[in-house]
Amino acid sequence: MPNLRFLRGYNDAVVLGLARSGAVTRVDLAEGSGLTPQAVSKVVARLIADGLLVECGTRNVGVGKPRTLLKLVADSRLALGAQVERDELRVVLTDLAGDVLDRAVAPLPADFDPGAFVVELTRLVDRLRNDRLLGVGIGFVGPLDHRTGVVHDATALAKWHDVPLRELAEQRLGLPVVVDKDTNAAIVAEAWRRGEELRDAVLVLVGTGLGVGLLLDGQVHRGARTNAGEFGHTTIQLDGPRCVCGRTGCVEAVHNAAARAGDLALATSIVGTAVSDLVQLLDVDHVVLAGRAVLAAPDAYLAGVRGKLPTAAWLPVDVGITPLADDVVAAGAAMLVLSEFYGRPR
Repeated sequence: MPNLRFLRGYNDAVVLGLARSGAVTRVDLAEGSGLTPQAVSKVVARLIADGLLVECGTRNVGVGKPRTLLKLVADSRLALGAQVERDELRVVLTDLAGDVLDRAVAPLPADFDPGAFVVELTRLVDRLRNDRLLGVGIGFVGPLDHRTGVVHDATALAKWHDVPLRELAEQRLGLPVVVDKDTNAAIVAEAWRRGEELRDAVLVLVGTGLGVGLLLDGQVHRGARTNAGEFGHTTIQLDGPRCVCGRTGCVEAVHNAAARAGDLALATSIVGTAVSDLVQLLDVDHVVLAGRAVLAAPDAYLAGVRGKLPTAAWLPVDVGITPLADDVVAAGAAMLVLSEFYGRPR
């Protein structure tokens, strides 16, 4: 993975990460970081000089001098994130807080190849490009290797076999690039939005495919080959329809067959059954639903999933739909860039 860290050291990253949550004092930063007040003062001075922090008033603390408040200058650095569906490319521009400032969307041709994709990615990036960009994150269809940025046999994209996407994109864009699965990018976006509230969760993405992002003990779980989350290609019906992956009866294939037939109740029930198995397997307490199919019929998918989950009072599971809507993957891809900037694994 390319080194996107602009900050001068770990202490800078820790302090700026704490400031991302809202206005803070130097005392707050010392307590939250474990640094000495002297060290915090030096870090804050550097970050103010770099335009990343700014003083924004005072806070009364009773007896003594009011404490100066500091806040993040969110638009001082920006990041781009891209979602690649099998028929559409979406690119969003975010600030240091992860808020989406602008977006560009374009269709992709059927079975597009790497060359055509990089040309279209460049076109959309250039529409949003500015001199404060840290880099570009790409949420792509798996399987792929997050560490090397190589796409391996992307499902239903015949021309994507061992494609060095990160290298191709960096050469064309002239910017640092991070590549991850679309589902991983989406769960990163939810983790940024909800913080420590979200520690054991799955994000189920139902779009042209069906996959899941895993957040286990507060960390994105990618697996030994960074390919965890191929949820859509687990078998749910032994004699089911053939899937684009070459197997039969996969969750994705069975769900898509029901959806094409117009049987929304069956389609959502299939997703609910599969999600219930996932909840039982991993013991997560949050399920986030996302993707174009979910956004087209949110109440139906919520009911379909909730109706299949365990009912025991001691096994509560919160089920909701991402408020980031169509931007969740692209925003999460940008947050991958921001995470590198902050020097944080999440």
